[in-house]
Amino acid sequence: MTETQVKKGHPKGLYLLFLTEMWERFSYYGMRGILMLYLTKSYLEGGLGIDAETASLIYGYFTGFVYFTPLIGGWLADRYLGQRHSITIGGIIMMFGQLALFSLNTHIGLCVGLFLLIIGNGFFKPNISTLVGGLYSDGDPKRDSAFSIFYMGINLGALIAPIIIGILTDDIFSTKDAAGKIISYGYKYGFLAAAAGMFLGQISYNMLAKKYLGDLGLKPQGKIDKNDMKNETNTNAPLTKNEKQRVTVIFIYFFFAIFFFAGFEQAGSSLTLYTDKFIDRNVNLPSIGGYVIPTSLFQSINPFFIVLLAPIFAYFWNTKLGQKLTTPLKMGLGMVILGVGFFFMLGAVAERGGDISDVTIKASIWWVILTYLVHTIGELCLSPVGLSVVTKLAPPKLASLLMGVWLMASFFANILGGYLAFIIQTLGAGKIFLYISIFVIICGILMIALNKVLVRMMQGVR
Repeated sequence: MTETQVKKGHPKGLYLLFLTEMWERFSYYGMRGILMLYLTKSYLEGGLGIDAETASLIYGYFTGFVYFTPLIGGWLADRYLGQRHSITIGGIIMMFGQLALFSLNTHIGLCVGLFLLIIGNGFFKPNISTLVGGLYSDGDPKRDSAFSIFYMGINLGALIAPIIIGILTDDIFSTKDAAGKIISYGYKYGFLAAAAGMFLGQISYNMLAKKYLGDLGLKPQGKIDKNDMKNETNTNAPLTKNEKQRVTVIFIYFFFAIFFFAGFEQAGSSLTLYTDKFIDRNVNLPSIGGYVIPTSLFQSINPFFIVLLAPIFAYFWNTKLGQKLTTPLKMGLGMVILGVGFFFMLGAVAERGGDISDVTIKASIWWVILTYLVHTIGELCLSPVGLSVVTKLAPPKLASLLMGVWLMASFFANILGGYLAFIIQTLGAGKIFLYISIFVIICGILMIALNKVLVRMMQGVR
């Protein structure tokens, strides 16, 4: 990174990685938007007929292991493959995973497809985030802003995917009776669209990477080059005291992030099931009259707000006030805001008269929309900031490995979240939403209280 590039703004490589991640997230979130519905709808409805409790656990373990394998993929990239090649390997494997879900609409097809998605994501996820950090020199204040822009790419894909795939599954490829009621959903074609998105992302990435990324990420950072004694010294040298403290901070953030994402990821499980059953999805459209919004389209609300708000956050982090806010303060506030967001779901439960099973009694759609809005604000305070700070704190030779560690927080979080969604089926949504809210608010307050200690351990990184 030259001084001229720093002054002018963000390098063009950021926007290539933005585009690559956008298509990968289109693929993942498109699949995720229909996964719970695909699992729980009957065979005649185009699903697999799995009960909601078991489906919640399958969803939790799948989305959890999606964030476990980056630990392995990050290590392989650091030692043997390099980030660039790992992204290609991961993208191709995930494309075949989506094709397996499309072509094999059985329990075996489900296992094969989800397994390939888990493996492929392990190669892809930690390495593309590491490349974003590698575009910027140490101490460059634009890095937090860059990750907010990159995060907007993630959520642009997540925004358009449920809309397109929801229309494919509920309208174009569904089977309806004479009254217009859906008899069978076209979920398999949603998985095909997800595979197509991954294909487009890999084509653009491999065609343009050499031009806009140069040699960045081609060489494994942790591999010893026998012809380069300087590199050998760097890779074999033990971590310094300052580096050890910074790595410790990464693990502290990792611990708190588990509880944030356990609450946040209810969007794909318990919130989806609650929306499908108990939220009034009927709207009147000027051209077609009454229309039932496909449940999967609600997965676009969060990324819509991300795309809307991420530029504001990217600008704010670069202001004088934004630069005064330390990482622990940003992330602590994010957790508190997430907890507040669940208050609106409690409003939905209250409007229905409590946790009653009568699906004819519906709550207003606005409760869900407001929940996603507040959760999005909390997410923007924590998730892109976490990605950014890991690239700042991690020693170069451990960059992808420690990015994998950060992402592994979502491994534990999604499994925990799956069990929370399972418990909701027995204890009721109201109690669980309340407990989640209180707990994450307490965690956020604790992180804010640890601000001075964590800043001192970060050794000048904010």
